Amino acid sequence: MNTPHRTRIKICGLTREADVDAAVRAGADAVGFVLYEKSPRHVTPERAGELARRLPSFVMPVLLFVNASAELLANGCQAVPQALLQFHGDESPAECAAAQRPYLRAARIPTGAHGRDFDLLKYAEDHRAAQAILLDALVEGYGGGGQSFDWTAFPWSHPLLNASSRLVLSGGLTPANVTDGILRVRPWAVDVSSGVEVSKGIKDPEKMLAFVAAVRAADAQISRQP
Repeated sequence: MNTPHRTRIKICGLTREADVDAAVRAGADAVGFVLYEKSPRHVTPERAGELARRLPSFVMPVLLFVNASAELLANGCQAVPQALLQFHGDESPAECAAAQRPYLRAARIPTGAHGRDFDLLKYAEDHRAAQAILLDALVEGYGGGGQSFDWTAFPWSHPLLNASSRLVLSGGLTPANVTDGILRVRPWAVDVSSGVEVSKGIKDPEKMLAFVAAVRAADAQISRQP
């Protein structure tokens, strides 16, 4: 009998208590807080701390940074000491490692035909210290733009990518397309923001439930495969 497949789920860009609670009820494994002032989903470290304290055990808070100062990194880690970090800007491998915390590294992949020009294998090699590579579409504003990259552009079975444990699929995911994305990429986790919103930074509980259900539908299909 096959072991049931389970894709982990992160819901990012939370700004309200009600949305944190709804994400937990929907079945999120992790929730993300954006500590980037130019984002419409921005929260301060103090606000991220308030929201993270609502999380039950085993739901991971994630702090998203974009080319952050050392002071902002320190303040974020102090406010949410149990957080996983996510670097979403132009940080080098050394700059990511300098935080001395477990982290995700976002790969911002061009949309359309230009996605095939992105050397994902080299990127994964350069960022071997990251717990996972988060695959996002290259959009203005560092994510949350609701756009997907070409999921057929890369050799997901390559050992360096190790899709079963090192890849987080993001970028334009919605309840309507996440099942297909999981079946194509077979990521360890998926990350959604705009795809479950009614407006930027305001989540829709029904969309979050629908997204989780679509992820579980993909898992069920994979579990049935020989």
